[in-house]
Amino acid sequence: MTERKAARRDAVAEVIEDWARERPELDTTPLEVLARLHRSFLRYNTKLIASIERHGLSVAGFDVLTALRRSGAPYRLTAGQLADQGLVSSAGVTLRIDRLEKDGLIVRERDAGDRRVVYSRLTDEGLAKVDEVFTEHLDNERRMLGELSPAERRQLARLLRKLENSILASDTPDEAVS
Repeated sequence: MTERKAARRDAVAEVIEDWARERPELDTTPLEVLARLHRSFLRYNTKLIASIERHGLSVAGFDVLTALRRSGAPYRLTAGQLADQGLVSSAGVTLRIDRLEKDGLIVRERDAGDRRVVYSRLTDEGLAKVDEVFTEHLDNERRMLGELSPAERRQLARLLRKLENSILASDTPDEAVS
């Protein structure tokens, strides 16, 4: 019981109390949201990485596999198309593709109509692997959200979308160029 209480201790509330004592003139209310969001992300990311690495994949490789799987049959995209999906630069995608090809999860194929175009396509083994890992990934995420009701999950999703838009809108002109 004591161990469970310690795990549920609200470290963010303690930080806010400390700042209220040390600098009472500061408005620390942003910490109530953003510090908790950050702490939640760190814990989520740790679980995500562990789950994916158990299958011999990196998160980066998993991103490529899921992008290919989402593209639908024949499960193939160019490096540029993968980069456009927000993964990374074409060069970064190429490094991921090299590793996945070495592992037998994808193959590179030249376009029949234009030999300059190279596709990365899931192999049968890659398709089976991404389906297995993604199913486990969703189960893992469902467990992490287990203490939220379906209505709370929908509300939180709406609020997080609004938060993301608020963060984007807060960019200064210099930041927006980056």
